[in-house]
Amino acid sequence: MKDNVQQEKGNKWVTRISYAIGAFGNDWFYAVLSTYFIMFVTSHLFGKGDNAMILYITNIIALLRIVELFIDPIIGNAIDRTKTRWGKFKPWIFGGGMVSSIALAVLFTNMGGLNRTHPFIYLAIFAVLYISMDIFYSFKDTSFWSEMSSLTFDSGEREKISTFARIGSNIGANLVGMVIMPLVLFFSLTKNGGSGDLRGWSMFGMITAAIVIITVLVVCFGTHELDSDLRKNKEETKLKDVFKVLLGNDQLMWTAVSYGLYCIGINIFNSAELYYFTYVLGESSKFAIIGTINMILGFFSISAFPALAKKFNRKNVFYACILIMFCGAGLLAIAGKNLALVVLAMEMFAAPQAVIFLVILMTITDSIEYGQLKLGHRDESLTLSVRPLLDKLGGAIAGWCIGPIAILSHMTSGYTYKTITAGNILTFKLFVIALPVILILLGTFFFWKKVTLTEKRHAEIVEQLEKSWGEKNDTSVGTGEHAVAGEYDIVAPIKGTYLPLKDVSDQTFASGQMGQGFALKPSDGAVYAPFDGVVRQVFPTRHAIGIESEHGVIMLIHIGIGTVNMHGTGFVSYVEQGQQIHKGEEIMEFWDPAIKKAGYDDTVMVTITNTKEFDQVDVLPKDNQTIDSSTNVMKLIKN
Repeated sequence: MKDNVQQEKGNKWVTRISYAIGAFGNDWFYAVLSTYFIMFVTSHLFGKGDNAMILYITNIIALLRIVELFIDPIIGNAIDRTKTRWGKFKPWIFGGGMVSSIALAVLFTNMGGLNRTHPFIYLAIFAVLYISMDIFYSFKDTSFWSEMSSLTFDSGEREKISTFARIGSNIGANLVGMVIMPLVLFFSLTKNGGSGDLRGWSMFGMITAAIVIITVLVVCFGTHELDSDLRKNKEETKLKDVFKVLLGNDQLMWTAVSYGLYCIGINIFNSAELYYFTYVLGESSKFAIIGTINMILGFFSISAFPALAKKFNRKNVFYACILIMFCGAGLLAIAGKNLALVVLAMEMFAAPQAVIFLVILMTITDSIEYGQLKLGHRDESLTLSVRPLLDKLGGAIAGWCIGPIAILSHMTSGYTYKTITAGNILTFKLFVIALPVILILLGTFFFWKKVTLTEKRHAEIVEQLEKSWGEKNDTSVGTGEHAVAGEYDIVAPIKGTYLPLKDVSDQTFASGQMGQGFALKPSDGAVYAPFDGVVRQVFPTRHAIGIESEHGVIMLIHIGIGTVNMHGTGFVSYVEQGQQIHKGEEIMEFWDPAIKKAGYDDTVMVTITNTKEFDQVDVLPKDNQTIDSSTNVMKLIKN
């Protein structure tokens, strides 16, 4: 078994850039599949008036995507059980990327005219190809985002990799909108009123496949998985377990309901934008303006979120973003063929989406601790699996709607902006503007009325979990249910000046409720493992960590008082729950000036939470004694 702290391979910059390129390709593919493929189906795959085939295809797509939701947990479990010389994730990233990209390229064709000569055979082949593509993309997508946890155990480096990935995703998702119609029109033999022809769209499908294959190869060769015990023996995730967690965790459930309605609404609106440029404005090539501005605004939105959330709180930011989106939708309803107003309206609707996504993501993440407090167990992977399921469900339902909307509005093959009537445009706007607004408004109502998990409430929950941590974690893993008999000398985990625990301002610790121990005024921000053992818990705000020695001594190291409200700012964890640690190994780090600047007490409190297991507990230092990480601070005896 390889050590969990083995040296990370490769250059960090190579890893960051390679992973960002992978995120670029991943979101390029998803944008093509979820937003633009339906345009190809309704406008170029069949002849004028062949509405039945369009409905068959859109129904097949929607049904298969819903079926795929039930397959997703199986995909996750298959990835978890994968063991190869290339790692757990890369085989699926490579194989899933190759198969899904080639399948998509074929779907962007008429399969040699089979759609007209043998339509039902075409439908059968289409269904097989589409579900195969969707499943293999899910293998690739799940493996790609899961791989981040295997690239480093340093939370600071993970945040950097994640930032690079968000940048790559933003570019990939929006660059498609910039280049799709120029590329389609460039390769088309006939312009067809600005919508291109089958040849142009097929070439675009081939370009998409090439981009995905190249980015997959970059990820496979540019990143390196670290071998770790942390990724072994995970519990299998089943769809029924997701529903159990939803029903038991009301904050997660109502957030999911809100986000689900929101997802359907934005997917309908976003999918309709290219239709508006093609069939209302008659200027599909200028759709590139939307993609360009979206990409730029995406950077600012992602960058501005932390500051906005800190100043106004997440829920207020959410409401403000929804209001801007509604203003954008209202403006589009009256914009007509004025290009400037149309662009402004669509950007007002699009710009807040990245911020809303982050609000929802943070709320779902915070609901992990809410569920842990309410249900008595932590369902991290199940909780986090809810959002991707909702994204896919929203996309599936929106795709189901777009086909009939295009047919009713006469925005299908054989029609152009010259043939579209005022009545067609009104019908189109009712479905792609009014309907999304109603769905998003309903989701916002549930978010306002039912979701009460604010940042302040989450901080209170984490504090409650801390206070009950010793009671719920007083058994030893691997050594029996109780601490092993013997004498144990405990060294300090940090450097600083000794302070009796009874003198700290946090009464929970001062009263001994968290067990006997000591406190230190830190002189250094490094936190070291005081013994060989295992990480029992790293609190989500990274200001506290629970560890257990190989002999059953359970220790809580708590950095500062009130620092839970810093939400992880200024704290870095180098370990994860379940990871083996060795005496003297750096496991955490904090920036003391950040604590003081935030106005909190920087006193570090260290307690043995299973003190009652021992017959004798001695705290050795004297008042104001200078302590370093090799000083014996406690002696524990169990007969």
